[in-house]
Amino acid sequence: MSAIAGNLQAVIARIDAACKAAGRAPGSVRLLAVSKTWPLTCVLEAAAAGQQAFGENYVQEGAGKALATGAQNLEWHFIGPLQSNKSKAVAEHFAWVHSIDRLKIAERLSAQRPATLPPLQVCVQVNVSGEASKSGCRPGEALALCQAIATLPRLQLRGLMAIPEPADDAAAQRAPLRRLRELYEQLRAAGLALDTLSMGMSHDLEAAVAEGATIVRIGTAIFGERHYA
Repeated sequence: MSAIAGNLQAVIARIDAACKAAGRAPGSVRLLAVSKTWPLTCVLEAAAAGQQAFGENYVQEGAGKALATGAQNLEWHFIGPLQSNKSKAVAEHFAWVHSIDRLKIAERLSAQRPATLPPLQVCVQVNVSGEASKSGCRPGEALALCQAIATLPRLQLRGLMAIPEPADDAAAQRAPLRRLRELYEQLRAAGLALDTLSMGMSHDLEAAVAEGATIVRIGTAIFGERHYA
């Protein structure tokens, strides 16, 4: 078994254990393997071990991998900050976008999504920690933004995403994730048909599952530590 295949098994076991601890059904949390900066060979290794959904932060890199694996029937998710001048490539090559934080981006994605493809599945990114350096709309802006996105053609609004400030202990990890879940529940109560909470990474996977995550975005625990140029 390859190292990546072994790591995938270990992460899936962590997710299953976290679901059991939280009293949630096995299989209620999807694993998104975050392959940004890793070569195509690593993606193919993970795919050979059964992983289907991959997350990318950089448009050119992710679109290139999506094109190169077209015959593999993999599902590509864009999870990074998105500039309007790069939205076309995302609309054409990805199945999901987790990181919409303003209406202009959603409108461009809607206009640029090819009619030959299924609707683009989208989440609104919320800045739950209030970090100045972090992308995402303010929690108070989420309802109006989601309502506007829900009316756009070629898009299907699925839920919310967040990247909270890293924390070491479980209580500190859970607090911002709980705020996202509570916001998600408020939006559902307001009539939005949401089913997705994209939250949790390698370091806080268990906290995210305990707070209701439906997609966890795991990179380091699968592929290893990144070394940025």
